[in-house]
Amino acid sequence: MNATQRRRHVALLRSTGFEDGPALTVQSTDGEIPQGRELSFAWLSGTVMTGLTSVLLMGAALYVSFQGQDTFSTAYEALNLAAPRIDRPVATDLTSKSSRLRPVAATRSDLEVIEAAIRQTVDGREIIRNQPFMRIRATLATTATSLSADVPAYDPVAILNKTRPLTAAVLDIATDVYGTDVEGEVAVRQAAMPAGFVPPRSVSDRNAADFVRGMAEATFFSDAPTPALAYAALAPSLRDLGTAPDGALSGIAENVTVMPKTLLASGAGSGRTERFLTVREIGPLGDTLVRNGFTRAQVAMVESTLANLIPATGLPAGIRLRILYGPLTTAPDSLVPYRMSIYRPDGAPGDRHIATVALSDNGQYVVGLQPDWVEFPAEDVEQINVGNLPTIYRSIWETGRKHDLDDQTIEGIIAMFAYDIDMTKRVNAGDTIEILQTGATADTEADLLYVGLNLAGAKRQLYRFSTDDGVVDFYDPDGETGKRFLNRRPLEGGGTLRSRFGYRIHPIFKTRRLHTGVDLAARTGTPIYAAGDGVISYYKWQSGYGNKVEIQHVNGYETAYGHMSRYADGLGVGSQVRQGQLIGYVGSTGQSTGPHLHFEIKINGNLVDPLSVKLPKDNVLPPRYRDEFDQTIAQINDLMAREPAPVTVAQSN
Repeated sequence: MNATQRRRHVALLRSTGFEDGPALTVQSTDGEIPQGRELSFAWLSGTVMTGLTSVLLMGAALYVSFQGQDTFSTAYEALNLAAPRIDRPVATDLTSKSSRLRPVAATRSDLEVIEAAIRQTVDGREIIRNQPFMRIRATLATTATSLSADVPAYDPVAILNKTRPLTAAVLDIATDVYGTDVEGEVAVRQAAMPAGFVPPRSVSDRNAADFVRGMAEATFFSDAPTPALAYAALAPSLRDLGTAPDGALSGIAENVTVMPKTLLASGAGSGRTERFLTVREIGPLGDTLVRNGFTRAQVAMVESTLANLIPATGLPAGIRLRILYGPLTTAPDSLVPYRMSIYRPDGAPGDRHIATVALSDNGQYVVGLQPDWVEFPAEDVEQINVGNLPTIYRSIWETGRKHDLDDQTIEGIIAMFAYDIDMTKRVNAGDTIEILQTGATADTEADLLYVGLNLAGAKRQLYRFSTDDGVVDFYDPDGETGKRFLNRRPLEGGGTLRSRFGYRIHPIFKTRRLHTGVDLAARTGTPIYAAGDGVISYYKWQSGYGNKVEIQHVNGYETAYGHMSRYADGLGVGSQVRQGQLIGYVGSTGQSTGPHLHFEIKINGNLVDPLSVKLPKDNVLPPRYRDEFDQTIAQINDLMAREPAPVTVAQSN
């Protein structure tokens, strides 16, 4: 910059009010203008102290206004935390602005102990003794929580390997129920009756004749109602003929798919849901919370937050809990407890609230405000969000763990029904499960005796039975096992259903055509297995199907597998394959828009829906065991109908 430019800049600065002065200094005697350019430490210190004092005073005022809380829960828009409003009803649907109420389903979750006398042979002696049985009657979980977040992925082939019958050496238990209860242990010895023994008469011929005459006259020649005592009818009753007590026809609907009226809500993703439950008997709060989706770490946070409000002995019986669940981005498949409120069982609505904890934005459970008041129902209920409904597979896991069943037992239950039920379908609100086990002792573990599933109004029952060769399996009332001779989803992991059987718009040709099978999407290279035992009848490329395999099974059944990326080594036309044997790998060959398995089933040359067609059972109980099996069914049904023991060991919620 030359001298002319410098002078021009100086003139511009002066014209705007700036002046060329000396630097600031802390010494008042320096500078050309004394007392004009110095700084005062006293003034600076006073300004800083004034600012700090203001901040402390404002912080103290805010602390007092927030009632001493230094951490807060998530924003009230997410948790619906607000001052309680008792004078007006609260909207049931927490997720959308709509006049439609979210459906509410009553939940049942009973774990009871029943006692019965059993007959058992020990060292050649017949002994009658009392034995406890564990009975579970529960509504299948309609919300998937962290309780079942770590369950193994659904894999039909792995389940196939768990359906093998057991041996009596593995399940050495006694289930022969004796009709009369006994005290202690009774040994029974049988001996031949003496040849000359004649039992004394208890009813004379005259008394018997008078009784029969009175019964006949009262029944046919009197207007009075029929007496209570009468001869049992030998003809089958209406119930035996298949008529339900209410007059409707009974039985299980076959080849029927139950679907909601609209699928919009099911595809909207996870939403919030709320659960109302009652603590049935005194016990630690942590046990109840774990059964309702809290992790152990979350339980520790809740107990720490409520340490001064909850007694050390636990919650007394009758206490009501209200738990709000919602999704997290880190766990989209599981709902976590957003908020948990504790209420007294009686009293005025404004006085029943004990405490509320809510999940904060940093993952901690802190004290929250009481939510809007709602009347607690007499029974335990849960709001149903269609987007939250888990699969049947996940629901059975959730329900089993909620009732402290071990993982091996839960896997066995799933394996029993895996061939008869599409485990990837969503559970319906109100579906139930019944389980009967022998009671665990110091020497033996609990063993499964009976499982009943009620899905969409269709009840399926399986009873444990042992044959003379020592093989133990579970059979339905018709004497058939739950295992089918064909697997409906014959690939690792079961795949994801992308297209069902039936007419559709072809994804490539955009015309309406019959889709002759089901498309199960999976990664390229996923193993494909034979759906059942049979002989390979086709093993090469086919137009549209790409690499294709067809297997001929017994009784006119055929299965086909299309779009394979490659075949398994060592197979060809005429090869014998067994159920679960590797035959190829998922691909996208032929007319395909992505990697998947196209799976077909034919019966006598006719195409059928692989997911809903009724398939024959793989194993049937021999006729010679029918009477003994009927007796087993009657005994187990009697145990399921008995009143629980005076002391109930657990009552889950």
